[in-house]
Amino acid sequence: MTNMTLPSRVKIVEVGPRDGLQNERSLVPLEVKVEFCNRLSAAGVQNLESASFVSPKWVPQMASSGEVMRAITRRPGTIYSVLTPNMKGFEDALAAQADEVVIFAAASEAFSQKNINCSIAESIERFVPVARAAKAAGLRLRGAVSCALGCPYEGEVSVGAVVEVADRLAQLGCDEIDIADTIGVATPRKTAAVMDAVSRRLPIGQLSGHFHDTYGQAVANIYASLEVGISIFHSSTAGLGGCPYAKGATGNVATEDVLFLMEGLGIETGIDLPAIVATGQWISGWLGARAASRAGNALAARARA
Repeated sequence: MTNMTLPSRVKIVEVGPRDGLQNERSLVPLEVKVEFCNRLSAAGVQNLESASFVSPKWVPQMASSGEVMRAITRRPGTIYSVLTPNMKGFEDALAAQADEVVIFAAASEAFSQKNINCSIAESIERFVPVARAAKAAGLRLRGAVSCALGCPYEGEVSVGAVVEVADRLAQLGCDEIDIADTIGVATPRKTAAVMDAVSRRLPIGQLSGHFHDTYGQAVANIYASLEVGISIFHSSTAGLGGCPYAKGATGNVATEDVLFLMEGLGIETGIDLPAIVATGQWISGWLGARAASRAGNALAARARA
C-alpha cells in the first residue's frame, strides 16, 4: 500500500483567503483580503484559492470576491482559483479572470441531502454545464470530494463511495481532485487506505489531500498520504477556517505546520516559510485571534526572542 520513496516536491494549495475567511463572523475589509492574497503569492504560493462566487445571501464574507480578483497583484505562474457552485458563479469567475474553477460533491448521501437538498448524483449533474463551460473557456477545473473520510450525519463513509464520486468528477474533466476530510476525523491508516483506493482508479498525480485538524491528526494524515505518493495538499495560513460541525474546533491544517513538516522531510515546496509565518501572524492580528498554527506560533516566538 505504501511507497516509502516520498515525493521530492509537493504543491501546496493555499485556501486561507477563501475557505479560511468565509466563516469569519465580522466582514474582513477588501484591502485586507487583497493584501492577504498578495502576501501569500509573494511568499511563493503556486495555487491560491482566492475567492468564492456564491450567493452573498448565504456567504456574506465572499460578496467582494469580484473586487478581490480585480485588485490582487497576479504573480506569473500562480494559479488563482475560485469556487463556482453554478453557472452564475462560473460567469462571475470568467469575468474575474480566474485561472481555475472549483466544483464539489459529497461522498455521503446524508451530507448531500442536508447541505444542498439533493442526492450525490443530482449534485454532480448540476455541475455538468459548469464543467463544460470551464473546458470550453480553457480554464483548469478542480473537483472536491467532501466528507471523504467521515460524515457528521452518517459517520463512516465507505471507501467505494469516495472512489465512485472521485471517478465521476474525473469524468466531468476535472484536472485535479481533492479528497477532503471535511470534519477532520481521519487517522493515518484510514487516510492511506482511501488514498490508495482512489489512486488505483485515477492517476495519483491528479489527487490532492484536504485535511482538517479538528482532532490534531492532519499532519499525520498528510504524512500517510505522502507515503502513498500523494504530492498535492491544501492548507490555510494560520489554520484559518473553523470546522462548522465541531464547535470551537480548528479547521484547515495550518500552512505553517505543513511547510515545517516538508522542510523536515527535505521536500521542496517553493514557499518561503518565514514569509508565511509573518503573514499568519499578521492576518490573525487583523482578526483579533491567535494563529491556530503550532509551528507558526513557535517560529514567531523564536523570531521575537
